[in-house]
Amino acid sequence: MASEERQLTQEERMQLMQEQERRIKSAMGNIKNRIVVFSGKGGVGKTTVAVNLAYTLAKHGSKVGLLDADITGPNVPLMVGLKGVPQTAGDNKMIPMEKEGIKVISLATLIPDGLPVIWRGPLRSKALQQFMGDVVWGELDFLVADLPPGTGDEVLTMAQQMQPTAAVIVTTPQEMSLIDSRRAVNMAKKMEIQKIGIVENMSGLRCPNCGQLIDVFGSGGGERTAENLKVKFLGRVPINLKAREGADQGKPVVLEDEQADISQALLKVADEIIKLLGGAE
Repeated sequence: MASEERQLTQEERMQLMQEQERRIKSAMGNIKNRIVVFSGKGGVGKTTVAVNLAYTLAKHGSKVGLLDADITGPNVPLMVGLKGVPQTAGDNKMIPMEKEGIKVISLATLIPDGLPVIWRGPLRSKALQQFMGDVVWGELDFLVADLPPGTGDEVLTMAQQMQPTAAVIVTTPQEMSLIDSRRAVNMAKKMEIQKIGIVENMSGLRCPNCGQLIDVFGSGGGERTAENLKVKFLGRVPINLKAREGADQGKPVVLEDEQADISQALLKVADEIIKLLGGAE
């Protein structure tokens, strides 16, 4: 009968934790701007904003990475049309996959399609630590992390160990979403993220027949919330059917149709983020 695996001592566990923290600090130190994109609730289009924001920043000529931190609902590969499995390098490190010049890492590329990720908080946080410290990101101008909704373990892990340069909170205009976005902003403040901005997503739908803007979910709530909480309002992003179709086909709308209203809005959001960061690229 095989002998049982030896349990690590407290000292050994501490050494492993310190080594992981060292690797994370080293990897993140090569990235000029680290942006976390999150929301107080699901269903607000956070991943759509994160993905298209990453590609918009790349259109400015920047080196950009995209980290899918939504461990139990990793949708980034679908939205960018990414297939395959990341390659490994020395020291058990992973080489991020690339799509249209963006470096991407996601758990979805490491597990079979349709397999649920039934992990408790500590295991999800461990995966994120590996995505930060054990991936060969290299030198980047921006790393955009798409976080899961809410203010749970993964958000806490990323806020503490990624040490974000900025937090982008995505909300929709209606009050139910705004209540949760306020929680997200206040969490970012408690985690001492210095630069915080709000994006109002799904802000109006342009009628394809008459061209009139229809406020499906209302309008202006994100800007009022930003003003009340004294954070930067980054802009409004409208509903656009091409964006939804493109996401299903793995074609980010900012690459497929730069003149679309949503693409123009996201370009302005990216400009505002660069201003928020002090003009750094």
